[in-house]
Amino acid sequence: MAGSADFDLYRPSEEHDMLRDAVRSLAEAKIAPYAAAVDEEARFPQEALDALTANDLHAVHVPEEYGGAGADALATVIVIEEVARACASSSLIPAVNKLGSLPVILSGSEELKKKYMTPLAKGDGMFSYCLSEPDAGSDAAGMKTRAVRDGDFWVLNGVKRWITNAGVSEYYTVMAVTDPDKRSKGISAFVVEKSDEGVSFGAPEKKLGIKGSPTREVYLDNVRIPADRMIGAEGTGFATAMKTLDHTRITIAAQALGIAQGALDYAKGYVKERKQFGKPIADFQGIQFMLADMAMKIEAARQLTYAAAAKSQRGDSDLTFQGAAAKCFASDVAMEVTTDAVQLLGGYGYTRDYPVERMMRDAKITQIYEGTNQVQRIVMARNLP
Repeated sequence: MAGSADFDLYRPSEEHDMLRDAVRSLAEAKIAPYAAAVDEEARFPQEALDALTANDLHAVHVPEEYGGAGADALATVIVIEEVARACASSSLIPAVNKLGSLPVILSGSEELKKKYMTPLAKGDGMFSYCLSEPDAGSDAAGMKTRAVRDGDFWVLNGVKRWITNAGVSEYYTVMAVTDPDKRSKGISAFVVEKSDEGVSFGAPEKKLGIKGSPTREVYLDNVRIPADRMIGAEGTGFATAMKTLDHTRITIAAQALGIAQGALDYAKGYVKERKQFGKPIADFQGIQFMLADMAMKIEAARQLTYAAAAKSQRGDSDLTFQGAAAKCFASDVAMEVTTDAVQLLGGYGYTRDYPVERMMRDAKITQIYEGTNQVQRIVMARNLP
C-alpha cells in the first residue's frame, strides 16, 4: 500500500498508479455489476463490502500499528475515487470508515485506538460519524444531544440525523454536549457501539441518490458507556470534529471526482457508437466541445483534490481552505459533468437503463454533505491563504 512520498512537489508515485489499476480492476469486476441493482433496490452493497474487505481496501487509512494498510491521504483518495467511478454508494464504505474513525486516530488515547482501529482494520466492523441533528446541521455547535457523567460512566441521550451507514456500522463517533454553558467548547466526543443498550435506529431515508448507503437517524436513549470511551479530553469534541472534516472533505472531493469520471467515460463511449445523420455523434463539434469541457474540469478537480490530499498528509496550515476548496469545486464539477453526460445520451440518458442518470443523482449529495457548498465558501472566506 502506498506510504509516505515526496509531498513537496507532489505527483502520484508509481505505487499510487499501481494501486489505482488494482482498485479499478476490482471495482469493474466486483462492484460495477451490482451498482444498478443496489440503486434500484436501495440495498446496502454487500458485494462491494466483501470485495473491499477481502482486498484490504475497506479502511486503507488505518495505521499499520493497528493492523491497517497505513495508506497515505492520496492513496485513500485514489481508492475512493476508483470505487465511486463504479458505484458511489460503495465508495462510502472506505470514505465513511475514515470519517467515523479519524477522530479516534486524531485525538483518542492509545488504548482507544487499539480497541477500535484493530477490528476496523480487520473488517470486523465499520465506523460512522454522528455530528448532525434534526435542529443542528450547518450549525453543528447548536446540538442538543447530552452526555452526563455518572461515576465511571457517561450517559448519552439524543438524536443524530443523516448518519451514513447507520445500522450497518458497529461503531459510532458521537458528539454530545457535556457542558451546555460553553457552546462549542462544551462538546465532547465518544465512541458508541451498536450493541450498547439504548442504541436504536430510525427507518432508512428515501433519498434521491446514494440509495445503497443507508442513511438513518441514531437514537440514544440513556446509553451508558464507560468513561474511557471519551475521545480526547472533555470539551474538545467539537474541535476534533472540525479537524476531522478538514481531512475528510477531501474524500468527498474524491467521491465526486470518481462519479464525474465514470459519467465522462460512459458518455465518451456512447457518443462514438451513437449515429445520427449518417455518422457518430462524436464527430460533431458541439459534442466534442462538451466532452472537452467535461474532461478539462475533471482534471482541474483532480489536481485540486490531489494537492489537498498532499496537504492533509503533511498537515499544512492552509488545509482548512484547501480541503473546503477541493470538496466544493469537485462536487460542483461532478454535478455539471453528470448533467452533461445525461444530455449527451439524450432520451436514453434520462432512463434507468443507462448509468448516467444514477450518477447525476448520486453527484448531487456531494454538494450537500460534510458541509454544503455554501458553507464551504464561508469556510474558505474565513481561511483565505
